[in-house]
Amino acid sequence: MSVQAAANREAWVHPDEIRAQFSRAMSAMYQAEVPLYGELLELVGEVNRQALAQDGELAERLRLTGEIQRLDMERHGAIRLGSATELATMRRLFAVLGMSPVGYYDLSCAGVPVHATAFRAIHEGSLQHCPFRVFTSLLRLELIEDAPLRELASDILGRRSIFTARALELIERFEQAGGLDRGEAGEFIEQALETFRWHREATVGAALYRQLSAQHRLIADVVAFKGPHINHLTPRSLDIDAVQAGMPRRGIDPKAIVEGPPARRCPILLRQTSFKALHEQVLFVEDNGERALGSHSARFGEIEQRGAALTAKGRALYDRLLDGARQASAGASPEQANAAYRQALVAQFGEFPDDYASLRRQGLAYFRYFVSPAGLTAKARGELAGDLETLLAAGHVCCEPLVYEDFLPVSAAGIFQSNLGDAARDSYAHSANQDAFERDLGAPVYDELALYADTQRRSLAQCAEQLGRPGLLGD
Repeated sequence: MSVQAAANREAWVHPDEIRAQFSRAMSAMYQAEVPLYGELLELVGEVNRQALAQDGELAERLRLTGEIQRLDMERHGAIRLGSATELATMRRLFAVLGMSPVGYYDLSCAGVPVHATAFRAIHEGSLQHCPFRVFTSLLRLELIEDAPLRELASDILGRRSIFTARALELIERFEQAGGLDRGEAGEFIEQALETFRWHREATVGAALYRQLSAQHRLIADVVAFKGPHINHLTPRSLDIDAVQAGMPRRGIDPKAIVEGPPARRCPILLRQTSFKALHEQVLFVEDNGERALGSHSARFGEIEQRGAALTAKGRALYDRLLDGARQASAGASPEQANAAYRQALVAQFGEFPDDYASLRRQGLAYFRYFVSPAGLTAKARGELAGDLETLLAAGHVCCEPLVYEDFLPVSAAGIFQSNLGDAARDSYAHSANQDAFERDLGAPVYDELALYADTQRRSLAQCAEQLGRPGLLGD
């Protein structure tokens, strides 16, 4: 490497830091656009402080894993794209932020005509610096049954450009040079935010908007506007049921149920709820150039509570129990549907172990391993225990569950449907098509289970190195 190249590299801002700055800027923009989101942040902050004050063991676990430092900054957002070109360019934009596509999600089976991935950091160190994620959906135009409308939607999407010219220049600069300096990084954040900004003026007339909405309200949300406005941002709560109960007291209208697994002593995967989408005034642009006042609902506030990342074995058990709850409550009347589902969920999940020791021993969840002070003392005295199980029993090594960093398609569909107000269909005939999605993306998506396994292995290797016992802990 030349001296000049080395000097340039020293001047670059790390993608983790660009992502952290972008996340803060995105949150400030959305709070200005949707003031109720600010109220939601205050409520979540209060609940988190109470949870930490009341549960010292929880606070200690979060401190040990570094989760407590990232708690207040944690956000995920969601956008909906309309074309393969938009998706491929969005992948390049997120690469500047150190975010990669992780997982494939098919929502068409739940009546939502999109498939998706989650852009996020993939290494535990980067996640602790800034865990910002963006759930990114691509509209499946082939699911629009009206052929002339499908062609019209494709034509409208083909004419729009959702990225500023300068944002594209800075993406190319990052790709060619290998990084951005501080001035370029700041400018990139400003330019990239424009892609996610809300535009009150639609790109279609009122009649066409109604036609698109009749197919599916999400189709109208994607096709009828200038860009993929951020439709929600999500803070992380330590007690989502307390947030759900607290929203009405602050004048916030929550959705009926919390999506995901039931409340547990040891949370798993992801639980989500939201306040219902706002009715916002928009201006429809008619063919004669006149503007017609109307309304649109798409943007809302969401809350999440994250638990342990499950292994393939754990996910299979989770999926079986979730399906059992859905089947058990299927015959309930509309008035009793939510209560029946919650009761069935609790009954079904009684089979899922609710202590971390069992989750680890049965191979249901991933864990991060740490050498304890007692382990370092034992090493210095030559008194280390033997294998991993013995080290754990002796307190020479401790472990904590890995936080689930990803999403659940059934839960995502439930949030989408409750905020789009669409119950017109249960599913589309088309099934998942990961190959087509990755072709449009221009890259394969990462397997989230492999990423968790890598993190677990790295933590075990670090323990082995610290204890001076190469290979002792295996992989």
